Parts: sequence; C-alpha cells; structure tokens
Amino acid sequence: MPLPLIKIENVSHRYGDKLVLNDVNLEVNEGDFMAVTGPNGGGKTTLLRIMLRLLKPTRGTVTYRDGDISFGYLPQKNMIDSRFPITVDEVISSGLHVKPWHRLDADERRRLDETVALMGLEERRDHGIGQLSGGQLQRALLGRAIISRPNVLVLDEPLSYIDKQFEQRLYELIEDIARATTIVLVSHEMTTIATMATRHVIVDGGLRMHECAAHHHYVHTDCQ
Repeated sequence: MPLPLIKIENVSHRYGDKLVLNDVNLEVNEGDFMAVTGPNGGGKTTLLRIMLRLLKPTRGTVTYRDGDISFGYLPQKNMIDSRFPITVDEVISSGLHVKPWHRLDADERRRLDETVALMGLEERRDHGIGQLSGGQLQRALLGRAIISRPNVLVLDEPLSYIDKQFEQRLYELIEDIARATTIVLVSHEMTTIATMATRHVIVDGGLRMHECAAHHHYVHTDCQ
C-alpha cells in the first residue's frame, strides 16, 4: 500500500488563547481530490498553511513522503498586496521559482505563454496587478500555482472574485488538472468544484476528527 504524500498527526494550533485546530489527524494520498469545507474561522486556511510548511503547528507532526513533493498554491486574494509593482507575466512566471530579473529560457517562456493563454490574460500580461479586476488577479494567481506542474495543487477559495465568463473554464481546467495532480481545495461552502472531489473534510471549530460516513471525514463534535 503506497505511503501517503502528507500525513498530519495529532496537530493542534493556537493563535494566542484561541484554539483553531485540535488533535487533527489526516492523510493526503496521491491522486486525491480533497475538498475541505466548513464555516469561516473554522480552521481551513490554518490547516492548509500547516500542510504547505508555511505555518508550524503548536503541537503535532506533519510528515511528507520521501522524495520531492512540489506544491502549487492559490492563496486567498486578500493575502495579496495589489499595490506591489509586478506585472501579470512576472506573477505567473514566479511560479517557476525564478527571480523577477531572471531571463526565461525557451522552455520557461513556452510554459509562460501557454499558462497566460489558459488564464485568458493575453491582453493583460504586461499590466501591473493593481490595474487588474479581482477576477483577473485571481486568474493570474491560479496561473502562478499551476505553471510548474506541481505534484500537489492547493486551492484556497478559488472561486473568489472569478469572472462569471471564466467560471466554466475554471471547472474544465480543474477537472483536467485532477487527472494527473493531487488537489486540496478549500471552500466555505459546497460549490461545483467541491462536488468534483473524491474526498471531503469538514473543519468546524477545529475539534477532534473522526469518520462519520463512508468517504467523508469530519472535524466536528458529532455526526448529527
């Protein structure tokens, strides 16, 4: 039986006196499409940030399968400073882990061109992010998350600010990416993308996790 890509064991986290996650146990396996849902403030983003090594848990351990696990991460838009002087091309190419002044080689340039086209941002690629609509910025951030073809794609509220005309295209993109990539998706409600998932985790108040129904894991007090 293959080892999980990510194993979270007895993880708790506090912000000051506030307990956000308590004794969470969770495995992310290769090929999973995991939807993490629950109310605002329930600990979803904290769980993601711990998973991504961006936050050290107050207690517990997170282990990763031997070998390289590459992450692509779409954060919530409110975590981005749109005043920062960077263009769409620079945002997306930063997902290749290159410096802003780095001259892209032919393969990197091809990947950038393909990703800009996938995101429908050809006419905005030289614009600063402060000139973009909320939906266009969300698309640029999604491009950054997928350009490197990561093993694990982590999406935090991917539908936030997305233009209605791009929404259906986003569903198609995620469906295609899921064929070869492990996906962890956070949404505060069940959305069309969340219903595409093969596993569901509910984070509500950061309470103890236990299994309540087949193929569904819950972080909750009970299974009512």
